Formats: sequence, structure tokens, C-alpha cells
Amino acid sequence: MELIFDGLKKAVEMILTGDREILEITWLTLRVCFMAILISSIIGLPLGMFLGLTRFKGRKLILVFINIGMGLPPVVAGLWISMLLWRSGPLGHLQLLYSPTAIVMAQVLVSLPIVTGLTSSAFQQINDKMLLQIKALGATKIQTIALLLKQTKIAIVAAIMAGFGRVIAEVGAAQMVGGNIQGDTRILTTSIVMEVSKGNFDVALAISFILLTVALLITAALTLLQQRKRVS
Repeated sequence: MELIFDGLKKAVEMILTGDREILEITWLTLRVCFMAILISSIIGLPLGMFLGLTRFKGRKLILVFINIGMGLPPVVAGLWISMLLWRSGPLGHLQLLYSPTAIVMAQVLVSLPIVTGLTSSAFQQINDKMLLQIKALGATKIQTIALLLKQTKIAIVAAIMAGFGRVIAEVGAAQMVGGNIQGDTRILTTSIVMEVSKGNFDVALAISFILLTVALLITAALTLLQQRKRVS
């Protein structure tokens, strides 16, 4: 109990004193997480919508792979990205390994199936009668998409929140492709692992409280946005 109190005290001290290193680590964490979830949303939302509304040969097989991807172990994602970016790999000439870009790529790999799968499930639940009614009213494709997005907006925000929760808590893949380099690729989760390995449990606890606070604030903001839209 005393250790937890010391960690909490250390976290407050780091924030109030404007600890430069912890601010840089927190800022990098936010940058890579927002970039990853933005890319996952740009790709995953239209793809999930397409898979949820259309029927074609091979669709079920694609959904099976997406559902498998929702539980993809982060270390596996890290291994695949490492092989892709390794010097002798297909993208090795870009020299992206051990960079924030590599972390974003790994985080996209673990969050994209979540955003796509949950979006697809939301659109599969749309009543066929409503689709027929929209067509009967002569709505254009853009109007149809707008109406369907409005109908599923709560589920879509939930999909984005689930994807964000996955990337901000991710550590295995980030450490594998980022390398935990101070001032370059070190983020909050990899910092916690490093401090624990050094036996600095108070510092590790302090960083964990900062990580939880960041996750709490962002999730609360998304939840308020989700519920506000529900009321409107």
C-alpha cells in the first residue's frame, strides 16, 4: 500500500514539476496512438460498412480472418512488422525500424481488425426493411450512407474506443519495433516495463498512473461524445 501511495505521489510530482522526459514520453504516446487509431478508422470504418451491408462470395472467410485479427497477440504483430521493416525485408530500404512510424504500423495492425469487425457487426444489425424503405424513398448513395452512419453512430464510436483502448495499452509490439529508445521511441507502456526491469517500482507506478489518467480522460471524452449524440 505504501508503494502505491509513493507511486501516486511521484506521478503528481512529475506532472506538477513538468518533468521534461515524462512530458516527451506522454506526448509521443499520444501522437502514435492518435495516428494509429486515425489510420485504423479511415480504413476500418468504410471496410466494416462494406462487409456489413454487402453479400459476396468469400465474405464470410474475410470476416473470419478479421475476427481472428481482433485477438491478434501484439508480439505477433510486432514480429510481422519487424520482418517487413528489417534491412533485408520488403520495406527495409525505408529504414523505419526502431522509429515512431514503426510503432504506428504495429498499432494499426492490432487495432484495424477491431474497428473493422465491430463496425461490420453494427451494420449487419441494420434491419433489411429499413434499407428497402430508404431505397423506396429515392435516397441517393450519399444520403443512404449518411442515414446509416447516423443509425450506427453509437456503435461506431464504441468501435473507435475499443481500438484506442487496444493501442494505448499495447507494449509488446511497440517495444519490438520501436526499441524503447530514449528521446525517440520510448512511450509510456515501454517505460513502465523498463522501470520494472530496473527495480524502480515507484517510478513504474507513477508512469502507470499517468497512463491511466490519459486513457481515462480520452475515453471519458469519447463516451460523452457518444452519449451526447445519442441524446440529439
